Amino acid sequence: MVLYRLQTVDDTPVGTEELAHLEMVATIVRQLTRNMTIEEIKEAGMETYFVDHTGGVYAQAAAGFPFDALCFASKGDAITDLVEDMAAEQKARTTYDNILRMVDDPDVIDPIRFLREREIVHFQRFGESLRIVQDNLNSKNFYAINPEFDLRQQ
Repeated sequence: MVLYRLQTVDDTPVGTEELAHLEMVATIVRQLTRNMTIEEIKEAGMETYFVDHTGGVYAQAAAGFPFDALCFASKGDAITDLVEDMAAEQKARTTYDNILRMVDDPDVIDPIRFLREREIVHFQRFGESLRIVQDNLNSKNFYAINPEFDLRQQ
């Protein structure tokens, strides 16, 4: 069984919604930093970021590691990939939880709460998909074969 496209309840592809999440976070960051002075940039410890990106939004982890393709984990095995997707959704939810612990601006809190809720929904959809994959396998082979490859060979 191959899962080409996981849909949310409103039939939006999860991948499309994830790109919208990135856009929302980038917009929040841009709104918070667009009028910073050089003194504020220095006070915030953002000098090195400013040197490389000025005020542009550059995708990176809070620790400064830039986004790259290593963030995508795909093994071509439905069970492995779905479990990885579920873990990614939980990691995102935890990140949003941590942001909510640190901020008091309602213009940040409201969209971050929305994004957090969506991560929970995505986790549930991936979990449902994992159950479907597992239900269509011989229960003795849940983790013994790659359903994307080995079942085609039979």
